[in-house]
Amino acid sequence: MRKIEQQMNNAIRNGIAWSNSNTCTTFDPTNNMACEVYLHGNHIATVSDETITLFDGGWQSNTTKSRLNAIINEFTDGTKNGVFQKNWTWYVTDNGETKEFTNGMTLAIA
Repeated sequence: MRKIEQQMNNAIRNGIAWSNSNTCTTFDPTNNMACEVYLHGNHIATVSDETITLFDGGWQSNTTKSRLNAIINEFTDGTKNGVFQKNWTWYVTDNGETKEFTNGMTLAIA
């Protein structure tokens, strides 16, 4: 995991509004202090107490995928969950079940 991703996860876990380079976190007080994660200004994830909602921010890039996987590995059982690409199509594994990636899909926090 990259240093910036460790810092991002630390900010999410500790409820800190944080920014470094191309990644930032903000908190939504109207949504139980859910953390919103942005990459290059594009919303890529919302982390609440119970779920992670995934978005590609309009860019299915390796960096977006890396940030999402860092969040997933930190807050869920990363051995059963993750985002990956096969033949230019993104997929998400959720508790061992693989589905095609769609914006707004959610994973339960373990």
